[in-house]
Amino acid sequence: MQSNPFTVGQTVPPERFVGRRSEIDAAFDQIHNRSHLAIWGGPGMGKSSFLKKLASPQVWEEYGQDPTQAVIVLFSCLNISPFTASGFWKETLSHLKDILDGEPSLQTEVRKLLETEPVTKESLRQVLRSLGRKDKFLVLLVDDYDVALCENPQYTRDDVLRFLSECRNLTYHSKERRHLSMIVTSLQRLSELGPPLDQFSSPWYNHYLFQSLKPFTDSEFQQLLGVSPQTPQALQDIIREISGGHPALLQNVGSLLCKQLREGQVLDAKAFAKNFESDTRHIFQDIWARCSSEEQTLLVLIALCGLKGRLNKHNYDLSSIELIFSQKEQNISSLEEQGVLVRTELTKDKNVKNGSVKGVIIRTEQGEKKLLSFTSSVMERWIIQELGNINQESMEKRRKVFLNLMSKEQVEKVIQVIKRVRSNKEQVNSTLEWFNKVSAALPKGTIQGLFNWS
Repeated sequence: MQSNPFTVGQTVPPERFVGRRSEIDAAFDQIHNRSHLAIWGGPGMGKSSFLKKLASPQVWEEYGQDPTQAVIVLFSCLNISPFTASGFWKETLSHLKDILDGEPSLQTEVRKLLETEPVTKESLRQVLRSLGRKDKFLVLLVDDYDVALCENPQYTRDDVLRFLSECRNLTYHSKERRHLSMIVTSLQRLSELGPPLDQFSSPWYNHYLFQSLKPFTDSEFQQLLGVSPQTPQALQDIIREISGGHPALLQNVGSLLCKQLREGQVLDAKAFAKNFESDTRHIFQDIWARCSSEEQTLLVLIALCGLKGRLNKHNYDLSSIELIFSQKEQNISSLEEQGVLVRTELTKDKNVKNGSVKGVIIRTEQGEKKLLSFTSSVMERWIIQELGNINQESMEKRRKVFLNLMSKEQVEKVIQVIKRVRSNKEQVNSTLEWFNKVSAALPKGTIQGLFNWS
């Protein structure tokens, strides 16, 4: 039986990691210069898998680096509960102790430091000096660094500021910085997550090079999916439409296709569509929950615009709200960087008014028209389904947010459309259109040989 090469619900093993060449290049440039990197991206963009790849000796050899010179520590801040600065330094030293078997004297030194409470930044400085004397350096790979920027009952705002200051001092000002390269991941830019700066402070985050993980490019998409010359273009197009190049969604698509191939089945469009929606719902819920109220509102408006013409006997016009999107450039850019929305050039064959293309038209500062739409059509569908189940209390909360963005007249128009969605949710939630699109793209026979899987 052929094994399934796709990974769902776990980090991707380094040997199956795909793409991100420019980001890996940037990471090794920073490591070589003993500098620091902040990787960020939305849920499921592969941040944890990226760090795991960097920790792999194989990728070091591939880049002509000596992995024996580096002491690589990888952990998630989620493992420190509740998060505290002392807990962070202790977690770092604990991992160091576990991987220094080949350096018994260093291991003994780390063990003694762990027995001395509290474990502090100075404890790690001492270890870095010892590593330097042995011509080694520490590569500290820290996942879910967002946690370090959030207060908790044992970690006040002053504690956050103090910890960030200690990190900057260690990585930027101290002599021991020559023996340390730190790479962290977060869901948003650190500058957007961290505590606000006063006018006299130098940014605590300016010692990082910032890189974002975006949806996969076409070549990365084809490599992950195992596209072959026999893969129908229509099948590739529908997979792009439902996944938007989102790594976690693509892994789900590939896994579902592989299961049917392994079982020798002809592809069942209905089963594929239902299973994909069911298996990925948590991803869309997570993306939605991490959006701000204004970002959620913009997503709702785009989804409602895309629904135009699909509610039988209910025509509506939301064109008057399009100006709102031109005024919310920061929110839209954030949603683009998270891989939720995409802006594309409008061409003559794209006629938004007749409903052939979903999205809203926005104008750039240069006066150019662009189409703003969801990267994943299933994300759009999920939002419409949620609107169909909205209760009155949630409707009133949504109304208040709408009022921050548009006039009362516009708000009432949007509310009326949401009510129509709610009263026609069986029609809106119908999977018939979704099944038909998938069915039209899927080959009519077996999918054996359509993908290069091993």
